[in-house]
Amino acid sequence: MISSKKITHLIYDMDGLLLDTEQFYTHATQIIVQQYGKDFNWTLKAQMMGKSPIESARLLVEELDLPITPEDYLAQRVEGLERLFPRAKALPGAVDLTQHFKQHGIPQAVATSSLQKSFDLKTTHYKPWFSLFDCIVMGDHPAIKHSKPAPDIFLVAAQCLKASPEHCLVFEDSPAGVEGALAAGMSVVAVPDHCLDQTLVNQADQIINGLDEFSPKDWGLP
Repeated sequence: MISSKKITHLIYDMDGLLLDTEQFYTHATQIIVQQYGKDFNWTLKAQMMGKSPIESARLLVEELDLPITPEDYLAQRVEGLERLFPRAKALPGAVDLTQHFKQHGIPQAVATSSLQKSFDLKTTHYKPWFSLFDCIVMGDHPAIKHSKPAPDIFLVAAQCLKASPEHCLVFEDSPAGVEGALAAGMSVVAVPDHCLDQTLVNQADQIINGLDEFSPKDWGLP
């Protein structure tokens, strides 16, 4: 057993964890910043991942000293993303793992910084799959005052599941998400992109390469 805590409820991030959408953000952002002679690298992307759209945008504009506002960046980005989002594919192991836990009656939630419109586009071809989750909490939920790395979204998800935070296991791919889950008093499995510096998520209870590698028995789960 990796943790002595009894895990009864599961919470998943979505982008880069359940759905392969991070490549879309990278592509759309690179197209914008190269207009200003800049390059969007993984060091900066790692800082932006998991945060709300406007917070990520502020960070990008500031770090790259772009001659546009964060709002301008988001407006430029939205057209490209809305075209790409419906092409999102499930990441390896994601569907099988969540269906496995559904069959065993383990309550599950999604906690995503995505807003409703983006969520709808990303899940275009996966409505039946996402219907198996007991709760889906998005970044524009009124109870979320601060985005990841604050714990708000995870605490809202736990409340929706009627779960105690210490009995929740979170799956996250971003440093901000790992930090937020730990701040919420939850256990966390990091599933970082292979391009991400893994030291940025090394405070997680476990690090794996993909959800297809996750072993429920390690956590006392069926």
